[in-house]
Amino acid sequence: MAYMGTSGGDPNRFGTEAFYASLGRAFVAMCAVVPVLFVIEAFDVWLSAGFDLAAGIIPRRIDGLDGVFFAPFLHHGFDHLYSNSVPLILLGTFVLAAGVRRFLYSTLVIILVSGLGVWFAGAPNTVVVGASGVVFGYLGLVLMRGIVERTWWNLGVVLLVGLLYGWQLVGILPTDALISWQGHLFGFVGGVLAAILFRRRRDYDPYDPDPLTMP
Repeated sequence: MAYMGTSGGDPNRFGTEAFYASLGRAFVAMCAVVPVLFVIEAFDVWLSAGFDLAAGIIPRRIDGLDGVFFAPFLHHGFDHLYSNSVPLILLGTFVLAAGVRRFLYSTLVIILVSGLGVWFAGAPNTVVVGASGVVFGYLGLVLMRGIVERTWWNLGVVLLVGLLYGWQLVGILPTDALISWQGHLFGFVGGVLAAILFRRRRDYDPYDPDPLTMP
């Protein structure tokens, strides 16, 4: 029986035409997401809207709990956003290329684990915003996915990110009072958890563009 589009090969196998096509679409999508973050930051800065205080995570305060969902879309100025943009596009591309559903479910888990971790363990009387928890979550996800799914190209991506941004990986440790290391650490943990929860099923159909294992 012939399958439509089989000539491209397995979209989850490195080196196939389908793999590069999926990667290209994911890259374009992530490049479209980041400008949205810049628009939000522009409104916040130019209109003095106070989004950070209104929708950031305020540890152990009920009125700061909604920031778990909103904080990843906010930043402390454009410099903060610039520092997150490139790794977000790079890692997000590889996470999204593995399937839209897996990307959405994994991102939700990372946001919840990272945000709640900050809310419970963050420094009191602080407001935490930024997508860096998601960035570290994607890093943990790609690393663990390479292990549980035995896809060496995922581990190669982690090595590449380590070479490019290794100096930033210390953000997972409490080295700077101005950096929410809790968000980075719990984001990484959330990514590892998501990779296990939403791993590719062993008997997946190579022509299913979005293989997913649910517990």
